Amino acid sequence: MGRLVGLSGEAEAGQVPAQPGERADAIVDCAIYLDGIRQPSTGDYRAALAQARRQRGAFVWLGLHAPGEQQMAGIAEAFDLHELAVEDVISAGQRPKLEQFGDVHFLVMRAARYVEHQELTEHSEVVETGQIMLFIGPDFVISVRHGEACRLKPVREHLEARPELLKQGPWAVAYGVLDHVVDLFVEAADGISQDVDLIEESVFARDSSGRMQRIYQLKRELVEFKRAVLPLQRPLQLLIGDTPEISKELRKYFRDVQDHLARVVDQVGGFDDLLISIMQARLAQVTVDQNNDMRKVAAWASIAAVWTAIAGIYGMNFDFMPETHWKYGYPMVLTVMLGLSFAIYRMLRRSGWL
Repeated sequence: MGRLVGLSGEAEAGQVPAQPGERADAIVDCAIYLDGIRQPSTGDYRAALAQARRQRGAFVWLGLHAPGEQQMAGIAEAFDLHELAVEDVISAGQRPKLEQFGDVHFLVMRAARYVEHQELTEHSEVVETGQIMLFIGPDFVISVRHGEACRLKPVREHLEARPELLKQGPWAVAYGVLDHVVDLFVEAADGISQDVDLIEESVFARDSSGRMQRIYQLKRELVEFKRAVLPLQRPLQLLIGDTPEISKELRKYFRDVQDHLARVVDQVGGFDDLLISIMQARLAQVTVDQNNDMRKVAAWASIAAVWTAIAGIYGMNFDFMPETHWKYGYPMVLTVMLGLSFAIYRMLRRSGWL
């Protein structure tokens, strides 16, 4: 099942210097941007922040991957981050939300990506989830990634290739990350759609082999996907409607992300309803198959009852019974048994019991 996984320290870009007592592999990248153009820097986030604050239109983007408590304490001190938000960053596993601490916004979102698999089984992992957290200040943005579901290197490369967008400041980075997360949602929804189609085909095929465990596993993975997709609607609405720091031009991009998210939400609702219908249909098939099996058992039992009844009567060994001393009595009784059995068999075949 999808889960928060992969807290390894693999960097998305060249590793940058860390402060004493900090994990170097937790700092993925630290860059200064001036008018949308990346500026040379040493990678020291304290020096980068001081440099950005001396230049109008400059900001720092610090990328982190699963930072520890000691490292976040140093970063919180340098960027003046609220302790409650820092606790959420360390513990991870938070529900998507948007909070404001002074002039710093704290955005939490769950990322999800589709896991390719050749065949869906009762143990297949369909969706892998992780978590992305953003601190967005007037002259800095800090991105924190937990898990491998959403790497942010493509976001940085995409934004650096569009300096006119990155010129909008830290909120342009927030848009880029949100857009990337929702794009992964769209890809995951397309992959789940194919799995649902395959499950539906297997259940309603003539030689149905759809196993309930496979349907239930896909249902569990869909629930994990919903936990990432549905709660993100509220923070995105707040960003568009109640965040004056976002420029009018940049607000258009956030609305585009909201449209894509709304489409995924509709798809998830459809998948949920369809899987419930498939489960009910499969249960109905199992019930019908069991009834058919019971009818066949009862039909063969009725045929066997003819032989049992006649053999039981003649097995009482009375002296005066029909044809007990007749030369052809035994073959005649066998013939009667076979004839009655054949007649009952034909009758049961016509009625659909056999």
